[in-house]
Amino acid sequence: MTRRLLSLATVLAASIYTVHVADHFPAARADSAPAMAPRAFEFTYQVHFPATEHPGGPVRLWIPLPQADGYQDVSMLHIDSPAAYSQGRDSEYKNRFAMFKPTAKQYATGFDVILRFTATRREHQVALDGRLKNAAVSSAPGPLLHRYLEPDELVPLNGTIAELAKEHTAGDTTQIEKARHIYDYVVSTMRYDKTGDGWGRGDAVWACTAKRGNCTDFHSLFIGMMRSSGIPARFEMGFSLPEGKSEGDIAGYHCWAEFYLNGPGWVPVDASEAWKNPAKHDYFFGAHDVNRVFFTYGRDIRLSSDQKGGPLNYFIYPYAEINGQPVKNLETHFSFRDVAAAPEAAASLRAIPDADRDSYKARTQNPPAHMP
Repeated sequence: MTRRLLSLATVLAASIYTVHVADHFPAARADSAPAMAPRAFEFTYQVHFPATEHPGGPVRLWIPLPQADGYQDVSMLHIDSPAAYSQGRDSEYKNRFAMFKPTAKQYATGFDVILRFTATRREHQVALDGRLKNAAVSSAPGPLLHRYLEPDELVPLNGTIAELAKEHTAGDTTQIEKARHIYDYVVSTMRYDKTGDGWGRGDAVWACTAKRGNCTDFHSLFIGMMRSSGIPARFEMGFSLPEGKSEGDIAGYHCWAEFYLNGPGWVPVDASEAWKNPAKHDYFFGAHDVNRVFFTYGRDIRLSSDQKGGPLNYFIYPYAEINGQPVKNLETHFSFRDVAAAPEAAASLRAIPDADRDSYKARTQNPPAHMP
């Protein structure tokens, strides 16, 4: 009898939660739309290091490398450059990078780096009524969960940010309510506007004052308010792929966010895309589409012991130093080309247990250091 009562209580609690979420968030009440088809593409990341005479110290160049996870496969990664390079990961977020050490002749004449890889991107959508799409994908929080409750240099968790978070979550009793109200506030208050100065740094206080900016500013404000409310949230960097085009150049980076809930795990958000596409306001609270490629996590990044300058605000563009001083005149070019998807390859990677995924990626994606 006791066991039956406990079982009935569990079912009743789950039913109440589902109704509660659906009442607050209509998107969760509707039946899930069919998942998007995966998008496979070849991505090219090019860097030109300009001619430099008499640097007076070591010359170093770092570029980010794409990461594979439950929603992105990476294959056929190739780096072409006359300069010797090695691969590594930053110590905090474990972002992958390639670091180049050019010879005196190479930096005197300038040199190029071409990174090319093939990626398959799958939709990441979490049904916030308790049911998960792509349920086989692990949503384990990992050892960095506590870091995503801490401030960044430009994302403080006190003062204005804390006050805003408290104001817009007043009366909320669950994390999902708080998350949705913070998301709605950011999308309705911010304006996607890259005119003038100040935008693009991801300064959360500037963003909540100016009420405008790009994706970095939208998500810095969102992440600051979430962390102030006790909800882990993280910053992700990559590039958008234009919908409806099969190839072309890409002007610059795109960033987005995820927050962590017990149960669903990491929940995707794209507040700036929601602002640009009001019809997808509900969709981008709980989803990332296939029109993107993911490279790095985090803010305030130290890449390796060779880096003598300060931490990087974020890491998506190449970073270089001459004698410990940042290089400002690097030239870049980014492009993509859709290719036929290889479902059998994607299925084989998804079938690998999470515990073995890193070692698999290391074997298949990390070529040995290149020596000219």
